[in-house]
Amino acid sequence: MLSASERRTLSDTIKEVEAKTDAEVVTVLARQADNYLYISTLWAAFLALLLAPLFQFLPWWLEYQQAFTLQWILFIALAVVFRWRPLTMRLVPKRVKFWRAANLARRQFLQQELHHTKDRLGLLIFVSVAEHYVEILADRGLAEQITNERWQEIVENFIREVKKGKTSEAFVHCVEQCGELLEEAAPATIAKNELPNHLVVL
Repeated sequence: MLSASERRTLSDTIKEVEAKTDAEVVTVLARQADNYLYISTLWAAFLALLLAPLFQFLPWWLEYQQAFTLQWILFIALAVVFRWRPLTMRLVPKRVKFWRAANLARRQFLQQELHHTKDRLGLLIFVSVAEHYVEILADRGLAEQITNERWQEIVENFIREVKKGKTSEAFVHCVEQCGELLEEAAPATIAKNELPNHLVVL
C-alpha cells in the first residue's frame, strides 16, 4: 500500500492534471475485492468428502461414527488453513478474481459519483492489489472521444511498473498519461473540482 507521502504526491498529480481538463479523476486502491471465504470453505468441504472413498484402503477398520468425526476434523482444519490469504488467492480461479474486481470497480464508479460529473467527464483509475487487477473506467463524455485501446495501453504500462515493485510511481505515471488524453479530449474551460483528489483506499 502507499505511504502518506506517496498519497500526497499522487493527490498533487491529480490536481495538476485536472487544472488542464474539465474531466474529473478519481483513484481507488483496494486491498482485495472479496475475502473469497466461500471458495476456501468449498475446497475444504470437497477435500473432506474425498476422504470417505479412501477409508477402504486404510490398514484398519473405522466405524461410521469414527469416519464421520474424522471428516469433520479434516474439514475444520482445512477451512482454517485455507483462510490464509496467500493460499486462499491460489484457490480462487483467475476468472472469478477478475470478475469480483471488475464488479467492485463499477460499484466504486457509482459510489464515488463519477457518473454525476458535469458533461459526464468522470474517470476512475481502479486497482485491486490481491487480484493484480487494474482498470480505467471512463464516463460517456470521455468514452465517446477516447478509445478503449488507448486506455488499455496505459493499463498495460501500469501493470508493468507494478510488477517491478513501483506501485506509487505507476499510479503517478498512470494519472499523467491519462491527463494527456484528457487534456486533448476535454481541455479546461472552467476552474472546478467536483470530486476529491486524494487516493481512496478500501
